[in-house]
Amino acid sequence: MSISSDMSHSHVFLGSDHQRNERRIWFVIALTAVMMVIEIAAGTVYGSMALVADGWHMSTHASAMLISALAYLYARRHAHNARFTFGTGKLGDLAGFASAIVLALIALIMGWESMLRLLDPVAINFREAIAIAVVGLIVNLASAWLLRDDHSHHHHGHSGHGHSHGHAHDHDHHHDHDDHHHDHGHGGGRDNNLRSAYVHVIADAMTSVLAIVALLLGSRFGWTFLDPVMGIVGGLVILQWAWGLLRISGAVLLDFIPPGEDLPDEIREAIETDEDRITDLHVWQVGPGHHAAIVAVATPVSRDPSFYKARLVDIHQLSHVTVEVTVDKAA
Repeated sequence: MSISSDMSHSHVFLGSDHQRNERRIWFVIALTAVMMVIEIAAGTVYGSMALVADGWHMSTHASAMLISALAYLYARRHAHNARFTFGTGKLGDLAGFASAIVLALIALIMGWESMLRLLDPVAINFREAIAIAVVGLIVNLASAWLLRDDHSHHHHGHSGHGHSHGHAHDHDHHHDHDDHHHDHGHGGGRDNNLRSAYVHVIADAMTSVLAIVALLLGSRFGWTFLDPVMGIVGGLVILQWAWGLLRISGAVLLDFIPPGEDLPDEIREAIETDEDRITDLHVWQVGPGHHAAIVAVATPVSRDPSFYKARLVDIHQLSHVTVEVTVDKAA
């Protein structure tokens, strides 16, 4: 009895727009860094604490986006590293999880600083602060447009291998990994790495909008308390976004199948008949738009695993499939 261990097939499960998204994030980081330096320099020259503070605030978002950019770079460079047994597709989710923690910390710091400002109000140079907030908003909206997720559809395919072994009793087992799995119209899938960078620039844009509203009303009616109040509101909204991002990316990292995900049901519908039944099923995400599955089938008739794999060929989310067939005469 011999078991083939050919590992020649590809395990590249990067998102369909991986390189495009990587380029866009580097560009947004450069844009944010330039704006950050201008704000800090201008604030220092003109003696505006608000300008300096906003500059450092942008630096925290730039740092978080740097996590995303480096994750893209590392995932691409190590995509063919055999030590990553299911590829590097989930590195983006790890980066998204880390970035969400940074986002939550930014929200908490915003809330804390706003509370201190409420207790100890400071004079605001409205005209200068509004002008900078508007420029910051324009930069953030341009960044958000660059980081939007188009969910482009591209072809993904990879070659695989098979191996089988049998036993001389009533239960025969056959294992087979996926061969050529062609995905026509295969969706890009949700890229949590891109999503985390997008949430950072949207959070910054929302902060700018709230600041502009507070400053306009403050300059018109003298309501200086609105500025820190908007800071607290913004902090709470950003905290909620951070929690959502933590839940989504954390679920992928823990191989959790969300309640709305019907992939396991699709597999059961494709495989199970009056004769064939699935005795064990594992489905998990290995990258944006890519899922792996291990399917154990019990059947009274001896069939090759490729027979069952052919039934799954139209499920385009499946990029790596392992089928085990158990021949059970009593089934």
